[in-house]
Amino acid sequence: MSRLTGGDPSLLRRINSAVVLHALRGADSPTLTDLTRITGLSRPTVEGVVEGLFAAGLVVEALPDESGARRQGRPARRFRFRAEAGHLLGIEIGPHRISALLSGLDGRIVGAGSRDVSETACADDRLDQVRGMIADVLRRTGVQRSSLRAVGVGSPGIVEADGTVRLGTALPGWTGLALGERLRRSFRCPVLVENDANAAAVAEHWKGAATESDDIVFVLAGLSPGAGSLIGGRLHRGFGGAAGEIGALHLLGRDVTPEHLLSTTDTPLDPLDEQAVAEVFAKARLGDAGAQAAVARFIQRLVHDVAALVLALDPELVVIGGWAAGLDGVLDPLRDELARYCLRPPRVTLSLLGEAAVATGALRLALDHVEEQLFAVEGTVTARR
Repeated sequence: MSRLTGGDPSLLRRINSAVVLHALRGADSPTLTDLTRITGLSRPTVEGVVEGLFAAGLVVEALPDESGARRQGRPARRFRFRAEAGHLLGIEIGPHRISALLSGLDGRIVGAGSRDVSETACADDRLDQVRGMIADVLRRTGVQRSSLRAVGVGSPGIVEADGTVRLGTALPGWTGLALGERLRRSFRCPVLVENDANAAAVAEHWKGAATESDDIVFVLAGLSPGAGSLIGGRLHRGFGGAAGEIGALHLLGRDVTPEHLLSTTDTPLDPLDEQAVAEVFAKARLGDAGAQAAVARFIQRLVHDVAALVLALDPELVVIGGWAAGLDGVLDPLRDELARYCLRPPRVTLSLLGEAAVATGALRLALDHVEEQLFAVEGTVTARR
């Protein structure tokens, strides 16, 4: 492999292109003079970069502003980034629901869709539902499939770099599924698959509760919770993609399985039966002693699981998402218990993105890939190492 040096003209062109394109995206129809001032590059360099971006279809000349007083002489040319030059998809594949977000190259949402699916659906049926939903979103928005530059996917389970689900117990037939390969058959662009909690962590950092924090833990709360974390602003997957699988901590010698935590009878709950779980919390709020004891067990287990990550990573912020994010009574006890167990208790807050967190993170995954391919110089938040 060739080694890039400071004098490598291809690297210099890439750096200059990245600088100019970022300036174009952040400015309101700048002129060449504006871009020269913003970037600190010479005018000939800026002109050359803009010409190349024109050829790539990423930049067009903006319409002149007719609102102000007409000036004498020919107005300076203005330019804008062509967000419509391509599109991105972010997809969530969950036990009960699949959803998708469609955006331009600037990450702004232009379409969305969702479908309910059965938790017992086999892998083939679930993927057929995903394909049908995507076709519907593209049809409703008038976006051609050939316009897609990248597709991000958030899925339960431990996901390898090639998109294979090494272990996925939440969905039937998911363990060992070559999810990335199966979905790539439907697209002519890269398909990037990520664990759902990891995707949600990226989403909260991008547009949610963690926009001001670079060291965060996102907890996808449930009877068998998962977590995603950012360290120094970068997604932490671990060596094999299994970082944050706190739902497995119950295997460390505990007597009560997750299925029995919120059960008020001798029959364990199904971890995927969100309605049954919500009913236990509702009964607890109404004063049912058995339900209150079950909720207390759940919160205690969640605290221990989250505390293990907090003690190891020392995050600034813990964001709670998943179905537990919508249930009263979780946040304050979690704060109190983390204050008891942790040397430096983090701030704890609820997700701002709710059900959209995983799909939003998957969209950011696709956007990062396109930015890295087109004009990024350094690795992005979600880039795999």
